[in-house]
Amino acid sequence: MSRRFAASVSVAALGASLVLAAPVPAGTDDAPPVFVDATEAAGIDWGIRKLALRGWNLVETMGGGGGFVDYDRDGLLDIYLVSYSTEPQEDSGAPVGDALYRNNGDGTFTDVTEKAGIRGFRRGQGLAVGDYDNDGWPDLYITAHNSSVLYRNRGDGTFEDVTDRAGVNNEKWGCSTTFLDYDGDGWLDLFVSNYLEFDPEAEGTYPCRMIDEHPFCTIIKFRGQPSVLYRNEGDGTFTDASAPAGIAALEGKGMGVVAADLDDDGWVDVFQTNDSFPNFLFHNLGDGRMKDVALEAEVGYSPSGQVTGAMATDAEDVDGDGRLDLIVTNFNNQGTFLQLNQGGLRFWDRGQRRGLSMPTFTVSSFGARFLDYDNDGLIDLFVAAGHPFAPVSKVWPQIRYAEPPFLFENDGEGFTNVAPARGEALGRPHVGRGVATGDYDNDGDPDVLLLTVSEPPRLLRNEGGNRRHWLGVALVGTKSARDAIGAKVTVAAGGRDRMRARVGGASYLSTSDPRVLFGLGDVERVDALEVRWPSGEVERVADVPIDRYVTLTEGRGLTSAGEDPEKGED
Repeated sequence: MSRRFAASVSVAALGASLVLAAPVPAGTDDAPPVFVDATEAAGIDWGIRKLALRGWNLVETMGGGGGFVDYDRDGLLDIYLVSYSTEPQEDSGAPVGDALYRNNGDGTFTDVTEKAGIRGFRRGQGLAVGDYDNDGWPDLYITAHNSSVLYRNRGDGTFEDVTDRAGVNNEKWGCSTTFLDYDGDGWLDLFVSNYLEFDPEAEGTYPCRMIDEHPFCTIIKFRGQPSVLYRNEGDGTFTDASAPAGIAALEGKGMGVVAADLDDDGWVDVFQTNDSFPNFLFHNLGDGRMKDVALEAEVGYSPSGQVTGAMATDAEDVDGDGRLDLIVTNFNNQGTFLQLNQGGLRFWDRGQRRGLSMPTFTVSSFGARFLDYDNDGLIDLFVAAGHPFAPVSKVWPQIRYAEPPFLFENDGEGFTNVAPARGEALGRPHVGRGVATGDYDNDGDPDVLLLTVSEPPRLLRNEGGNRRHWLGVALVGTKSARDAIGAKVTVAAGGRDRMRARVGGASYLSTSDPRVLFGLGDVERVDALEVRWPSGEVERVADVPIDRYVTLTEGRGLTSAGEDPEKGED
């Protein structure tokens, strides 16, 4: 069922705009951008180095989630890190819990975990950020093995655990997760992908064999778990809507999740990658139901019709045709899939043709995020790599546990891995898991948070990506849910249209900058900015200034500096 879109709301002139960074003019330096490891300089000293062995190792080695969140609404992205182990660490003799780092605005961060009231000692997995109660403050949802937690942001720098009160205590093995408004009522619902039926205390009953006390498991022989969809009732509580939505009976082995309108019918769909099981594409029918159409959409299996160890996913208009495409990373010896959207919910894999499959064939690729790292207007791709099994070389001598990440540059025809030439930091091997992107220094180019296991995460600062022009857009829904997940933003500049979407979830276990960042190349003027909101409204703004961030509030145009977007009539 398609939603009938409302008539366009036109804003003829810009007026003032919210500027979060001083304009940075395009320079004449032709040197490509590089990524610099800013972790230590930023003051981020969190990390887990020791994992449990035997049964619990299977759980912990899948972890490493987190991402960016502006929890205090000061216009600066903060960092949340999910603890994925309860193993006592050798340096302290105690486990490491979740961490929240506040961005100081000068390139450094301060650990505010205790002050914020975060109490995260669990075998955590994924992180979702969303304002589920529409009070203007971003809330946090963390998945874990057989548990979960919803932190409500009080707006004073602290959080309260409202998991039980809200009714979202997912007791399965929760993996990637996302907020989304699947029923279009203006309140964010919650989707959780669940992984395996597995009790580490009963390890001998599962298809695993021990090598150096690490479980080497045949995931295809495990039983999977159904995903969960929680419907937001608008009063601070949620109802499990998995059965009426039609997804409760589908047992998958959920890994990555992205929420986006993949067929342009105005309803947010969900694509879920599954490990050693066909992927799910939950088409939103617009009446509260979702139907898995992955088989007919040709995204359930590999191009040869096989199930794969699918890990991460993301949605982006890679080829510039105005439709959202999908990326799927995979276990070693399977490569990366680039599913180009042909319209009508049909996709064709072009991963090999576009240069993504072969470079990633011998590695296990986990987190992945599309980004325009050099602001040339072409969508690039960052991929984390690292095997889930530490002694992997004893099984496959050519496979390594730790691998350097990939940075695939898009030249308009295909992708080339340029990571070795884009800074020493991208040449170092890591046991990569999640990938989050965000402009934490507000200088107009995307930075990367690389999440890992058995080592500290890495904050990779982009230096030089803002030599070309750019425009960043923050969206605030009014009729739509405040986070505007599912919105599509189109920029008309230099004789072409560029479309990017405000997606939910994406990557693996991670959450990224909610702002939509456009690279404009050498174009010095944006003729028009158009937003198609999840509510169906279409809003158009003319003559938008560039090299800055602007905020567009649904039905109210661009917000001037210092103006509260919440004021005014709904």
